[in-house]
Amino acid sequence: MFDKILVANRGEIACRIIQACREMGIATVAVYSEADRESLHTHMADEAICIGAPPNSASYLNAANILSAAVITGADAIHPGYGNLSEDANFAEAVEGCKITFIGPSPEAIARVGNKSEARKTMRDAGVPVVPGSLDGVGNADEAREIANELGYPVMIKAAGGGGGRGIRIIHNDDQMREAVDQAAQEARAAFGNGALYIEKYLEDLRHVEVQILADGHGNVVHLGERDCSVQHRHQKLLEEAPCPVVGTQLRRRMGEAAVRAAQAAGYVNAGTVEFLLDERGRFYFIEMNARIQVEHPVTEMLTGIDIVREQIRVADGQKLRHEQGGIWFNGHAIECRILAADGERGFIPSPGTITRWEIPSGPGVRVDSGVAVGSEVSTHYDPMIAKVICWDQDRASCIERMRAVLRGARIEGIKTTIPYHLKLLGNAYFRRGEVTTQFIQRRLPISQGGGL
Repeated sequence: MFDKILVANRGEIACRIIQACREMGIATVAVYSEADRESLHTHMADEAICIGAPPNSASYLNAANILSAAVITGADAIHPGYGNLSEDANFAEAVEGCKITFIGPSPEAIARVGNKSEARKTMRDAGVPVVPGSLDGVGNADEAREIANELGYPVMIKAAGGGGGRGIRIIHNDDQMREAVDQAAQEARAAFGNGALYIEKYLEDLRHVEVQILADGHGNVVHLGERDCSVQHRHQKLLEEAPCPVVGTQLRRRMGEAAVRAAQAAGYVNAGTVEFLLDERGRFYFIEMNARIQVEHPVTEMLTGIDIVREQIRVADGQKLRHEQGGIWFNGHAIECRILAADGERGFIPSPGTITRWEIPSGPGVRVDSGVAVGSEVSTHYDPMIAKVICWDQDRASCIERMRAVLRGARIEGIKTTIPYHLKLLGNAYFRRGEVTTQFIQRRLPISQGGGL
């Protein structure tokens, strides 16, 4: 097993990985920007090293500085978390070139699924249904218009080299295309260092359902069930739950088998997520595969009892999966609320500042994954998500009530958060009945216009 792991990330996911390493008896190295010098993850780790100025490009996207930190501290593995360099095939290859283990899929697999248009081809060839769209990337607005007219509007322009809702635009006619392509490419370059785009038919009023997979280097692949991620604002997820309220045993088996085929077709090893759109008739369509740990992985852990981060580390060490498909059980219901440092009453406008009070109730079936504490400074330089509250109970209705009780009891001062909005969401009659699609917020619980997200 590894002696020391460098965590190439920040915030709650860095803290989550460091805690898993502690439990496994592995020493950790945190990296931080100058703005994060006193952040929680730097204090949790055994060592911490500065890698640059606050902008992501100078620090958490600075592969050379991160690799230097790993070499200097003698780390024998790097865990990238999610976002930043987690799905950068060049970074994974550079890590391997330094004789350090990358805790994630191979550079080849990252490239295969990381380019979304290439991933679509791979899945189609493997018999996994895909959303109609371009077979290759689109080079310019004129080419995109031609494809859009073949598909029929509305269409969606998406970043070929990233995820997390960045580099996405929905287009309803030819006149919107040029500006949408330019904006999406610019946003994709800023977020992922890659402005390549592809286009697909925009399917409205469907659920966004993803399947967690684990694969080892010995040919074993399993799925850990599905998560419903339909509650989104501007393609950013706000709440996730498992299982999906409308997925039964047979549909779960079919989606799980499709996700396993997807991983096998990509030659994928480690943890990954296969994302689908699901219609009301039980038909599902592949949209992308994320070659990393997901923000919402805790709901799957609560449901299955499997520590996904530990499994990532064990698989990267060359060990076999400890679980076979027939031995994986799905127990109860879990919900995750992403807590953002944003004003939930005023359009999710970012709310930077110093946290002067941080109290979130605990108890049976309650988990809080946080990257902050009292005294933490919430910066404008990074994503506003500061914590995730995850609740579990025997059934969905009880889980919703547990989450409402926890959020009502939370006391956070010094910044605004999205907790008031989450409470409205949890109390919404449509949500409580499980009547949720990707249009839910827009139609049932609109967020006031503002500068957020």
